[in-house]
Amino acid sequence: MKDKKEFLEVKELRVHFPVRGGVFRKAIGACKAVDGVGFSLQKGQTLGLVGESGCGKSTLAKAIVRLVSPTSGEILFKGMTSNEKGCQKDFCRAVQMVFQDPAESLNSRMTVGSIIQEPLDIHGIGNMQEKSSRVQKLLEQVGLPPSSARRYPFEFSGGQRQRIGIARALALQPELLVLDEPVSALDVSVQSQVLNLLMDLQRDLGLSYLMIAHDLAVVRHISDVIAVMYLGKIVEMAPASQIFDNPRHAYTKALLSAIPVVDPSLKKEKIIISGDIPSPINPPKGCAYGHRVSAPNYDQSITAELNWIEIAHDHWVLDCPCCISNS
Repeated sequence: MKDKKEFLEVKELRVHFPVRGGVFRKAIGACKAVDGVGFSLQKGQTLGLVGESGCGKSTLAKAIVRLVSPTSGEILFKGMTSNEKGCQKDFCRAVQMVFQDPAESLNSRMTVGSIIQEPLDIHGIGNMQEKSSRVQKLLEQVGLPPSSARRYPFEFSGGQRQRIGIARALALQPELLVLDEPVSALDVSVQSQVLNLLMDLQRDLGLSYLMIAHDLAVVRHISDVIAVMYLGKIVEMAPASQIFDNPRHAYTKALLSAIPVVDPSLKKEKIIISGDIPSPINPPKGCAYGHRVSAPNYDQSITAELNWIEIAHDHWVLDCPCCISNS
């Protein structure tokens, strides 16, 4: 993509997990969870990352916040790398994560106040009075009463627990939040409340978001830019309106066709994805999606060099002879 300095830049990122076998458990292969991903995010933007389960979205998110170590590639945040000596602490303060399941990501043995205060303790920020005041303010920011600090996570509903997770992520005053399906584990009636909270916080605090989700309606509602991921690679990336109005990759079209139609009288053609998802341990030589659906031009993708092309302003797609339409 274009070579320009961005708020967040991910360059040729790969996360390969060793596959071990035999008596001595030697590495006999690798699971290519993320395989050459690159994108950029500007300050104040929300980038929505979509794709099927197992395509590498959550692994990518964890690599960005250093919960897993990349095999290769580079992650730049405001010009600093996450593993650069002397920058790790600053990077951790500036980039935080909100996890998918708040019940699993919150320690049930700690009070809510202790959970939110823990990042401040680790980074040595403030005295006891200042920390307590900060916790109270964070609870109010996410719509919870200050008295919540004395209670435990299991005393709250799913939506309230996710608000606690958001408050914890905001404790260090980050500039970028990585949101790993933050509403997928919540009731539909609560999802909109949490999404509205995230949008209000973004407006008030000037946050940037990397939003991972399955629900394309959610992604369209909150995202400025959408990236479509398949089997460890991003296949299309564009402003949200262009992705929905003019999708160009065959996989993107298939995802959009699965969105339910509100009006039952309207007929919508659904694209059925045939075949099985290729294994990330032994991916096909050519286009992974073309191989799955037995695309007529798949053989051409084996010998072709799949590069990014800009087909419209800021609309990028992986140039594949068996998945790109000209219309």
